[in-house]
Amino acid sequence: MSFKNTLVLIFIFFIYSKLNAQYTPFFQNYALTEYNAGNQNWGVSLAENGKLYVANDKGLVEFDGMKWNFYQLPNKTIIRSVLAYKNKIYTGSYKEFGFWKKNNKGKLIYTSLGNFKDKEESKDEEFWQIFHRNDAIFFRSFSNLYAYKEGEVKRIEVKPGSTILSCSVVEDNVYVSTVRNGIFSLEGDDLVPFIVNDKLYDVKVISIIKYNNRLLIATALNGCYLYYNGKLEPWYSEISSVMKEQQLNDFLVLQNNNMVFGTIKNGIYITNNSGDIVYHINKENGLLNNTVLSQELGKNNKLWVGLDNGIALMDFNYSHILYNDSSGKLGAVYDIINYKGTLYIGSNTGLFYLDTANNNTLKFIEGSQGQVWNLKEINGQLFCGHNNGTYLVENKKFKEKVSAFTGGWVIKKVPEQNNTFLQGTYGGLVRYDLIGNTWKVQHLGEETVPIKYMVFEDQYTAWVAHAYRGLFRVKFDETYNEASFKDYKSKGLWSDFNVKVHKIKNDICFKTNKGWQKYEALLDSIVPHDILNNAFGVDADIISESDSDVLVTKNAKDKIRFVYKMEGDNNINFPNDLIQKRLVVDAESVSQLNDSTFTLNLYDGFMLINKNINTTSDILLKPAIENIEVEKELINLGDSIEYELPYNKNISISISSPMSNNHFFEYAISNSDTLKWYRMENEKLELSSLSSGYHKIHFRTANILGNSSPKHVIQIYISPPWYQNSLFYVLVALLSGLLIYRLHKRKINKEQQALQNKLVREQEVLLKEKAIENDKKIVQLKNESLKSEVKLKSKQLANTAMALVKKNESMLDIKGELMKHKNSFENPLMYKRLLRKIDNSIGHEDEWEIFEYNFNQVHEEFFNQLKSKHPQLTHKDLKICAYIKMNLLTKEIAPLMNVSIRGLETHRYRLKRKLNLGNDKSLGDYLRNFE
Repeated sequence: MSFKNTLVLIFIFFIYSKLNAQYTPFFQNYALTEYNAGNQNWGVSLAENGKLYVANDKGLVEFDGMKWNFYQLPNKTIIRSVLAYKNKIYTGSYKEFGFWKKNNKGKLIYTSLGNFKDKEESKDEEFWQIFHRNDAIFFRSFSNLYAYKEGEVKRIEVKPGSTILSCSVVEDNVYVSTVRNGIFSLEGDDLVPFIVNDKLYDVKVISIIKYNNRLLIATALNGCYLYYNGKLEPWYSEISSVMKEQQLNDFLVLQNNNMVFGTIKNGIYITNNSGDIVYHINKENGLLNNTVLSQELGKNNKLWVGLDNGIALMDFNYSHILYNDSSGKLGAVYDIINYKGTLYIGSNTGLFYLDTANNNTLKFIEGSQGQVWNLKEINGQLFCGHNNGTYLVENKKFKEKVSAFTGGWVIKKVPEQNNTFLQGTYGGLVRYDLIGNTWKVQHLGEETVPIKYMVFEDQYTAWVAHAYRGLFRVKFDETYNEASFKDYKSKGLWSDFNVKVHKIKNDICFKTNKGWQKYEALLDSIVPHDILNNAFGVDADIISESDSDVLVTKNAKDKIRFVYKMEGDNNINFPNDLIQKRLVVDAESVSQLNDSTFTLNLYDGFMLINKNINTTSDILLKPAIENIEVEKELINLGDSIEYELPYNKNISISISSPMSNNHFFEYAISNSDTLKWYRMENEKLELSSLSSGYHKIHFRTANILGNSSPKHVIQIYISPPWYQNSLFYVLVALLSGLLIYRLHKRKINKEQQALQNKLVREQEVLLKEKAIENDKKIVQLKNESLKSEVKLKSKQLANTAMALVKKNESMLDIKGELMKHKNSFENPLMYKRLLRKIDNSIGHEDEWEIFEYNFNQVHEEFFNQLKSKHPQLTHKDLKICAYIKMNLLTKEIAPLMNVSIRGLETHRYRLKRKLNLGNDKSLGDYLRNFE
């Protein structure tokens, strides 16, 4: 079906007027940051191999569908015009024109044609147009016309004072339009007056085409004229009057006879053959810029547009129509419905509608700000499931809030009930009953889980899925006042994350993260659904309503299919760039407007799809080799498919397939029939460390749908390394013999040296053993000396302790005697003073410090280790521990501590508890063995 017929179908669906304003065919912008040149693009031209060449204000831009290249003239001037013809790219600039051609290494090289014999050096001209006729290439400036043929350039005489505005080729005739001298026809090498009419005086003619056996003359600001049999008449059409305001700058005709008018002020107008506007594409609906400088239609039905700031591509291979909102107000579209002749659009920013009376302008419905989930017509009323609740919509306004339960995800009619509906919300199930003209709303069941998906198994049974995790079977009572939920995640469900519920041919089907399953009633269990897994694929999901006769599925590669339950399926073809950049990820959806028309909901708009139209498949052509680099140096390509390259060098192979659509490249390296394909990240394959010998490298063009082109195979022969030759082997043999001789001689010397070294080592071992024996004796003598010293110090320490004991006993005896004769003292103060001196003498700290020092000399770090392990010990505790360590008895320790024997025993008991010793543990043994 033709593109025009597609439009007719869409027009029938939209009862109102025609498609205009934001409705556009598919187009894609390329900004300055992508092609990395100047902003102004004065000319565009497509080569026979599909490559695009752009005359840019910085130089020449080349695009092969995947990669942009940039070339500059030797004088780096602005390129005003370009023409790709056969194997050359002709360009025109300031006082300069010539051609570019690839050399045998695949690099574009410029050749100037500016130095010809009859060139007028005084002319200060720029070349704004290049065209061809009968293998002659013509270069046009405002003042001259030059023809290049068979290696020669000739200047065609123009009437003096004439300013050439444009040249048009119509059925092998060349028409040259001037400002004040009318239109000329090129006959041979002469310009002959063709149309001389006052209506064209001081008028800028943009283009002339053949139109219904007449000539259509399009002007910049005077509209269009028709010329036939010497008569020039205005062409009365809608577009003709528009051009008088918007200033036409470029004009061409599409393959289906529709016309494209590129303007200076307001973008692009596409009309039918009668001049009625079908589309208007400008900055408001997504075009980068409103000033069109150039246009070119390729054989593959792609229209390239050079803008004052950027480049655009319009692909008419796709018969789908886009609605674009470049303002950013619309956001992500979730649902669309045609209600009473008005298209309502629900998005994450609110509810909108298209105002057909005002060129389909997008209008926002006041009070609807927030997420819109669902739009549904119920009993002639439009329900809007919103983040804030559910609303009734009437006359493009929110009529009333029918439910305050937030998050109206999905609403379904209860089977065999005319006026009862159930809705899944953030807080569970909500019931709607229409009583008269009033809706009664109530919450069902105790479950408050968010329910995003719901289908009915029968009149009293439904299946619902949690928004994120979980699956439930819901049973209702006969009055639908109560609902009981049963969790089915343990009934064979592969995964309870992101479960979606569908009813397909009376089967309750579940899409899980791992594939398709269904409910088996006889087993009351969930089992695999092999039919859907094979038909749709385990990674495919349904993005349309499952209760329709048509299902729309999308797999992980964004392949979209229209599946007819009764008739099979049909693949709808979409541009990859549209799918990848504008689908609402994880919330992809298709809304059905009528039996044949659907909308694919996108960010900032939607696409209208007619399922009855078979779209053109993406073209995938065999890739071509652009160039081969070895260590960044280009090599000669020639016509060969076999290349000899040096060993151990980095190799880069660049390929292209400009005529292919929505593609990427794959490669395989093999010397057999078994191929393993790998996806290339871009158009260049980088190879390194290839072994010497022959390698077959296979290239193909592929797309995300799994389709691929025929293979392009080249063979690379990697030269052997420098050391793999006969002379090298002879040298290696000689060197090996010499090496073996030297090694043998070295071995003998080494063995002799080893014997000598062995004798020396044996002597050294004997000497070391003697030295070790002597060291052992010295250490033994030192140890005996230390033991004697320790024994002596222990004896001295014991003597010191005993001396202290005896001294303290004597002092205690003296103290006892004094206390017995207390009354004999006439001076009580004297008595107390004596007792105090005796007590001080018994517990004198200096004596204890001397004792502690000597004790540490014998028992190294005893106090430090004891305090480290038992930090809770007091100074008095440490004294007692030292005395016990010396094997002093209780009766000997008591006078040293100036306490009674009973008091000391009490202190020993407390000390034992501080040291965490059980009743069966001896305090003396613990301290004597303490290290």
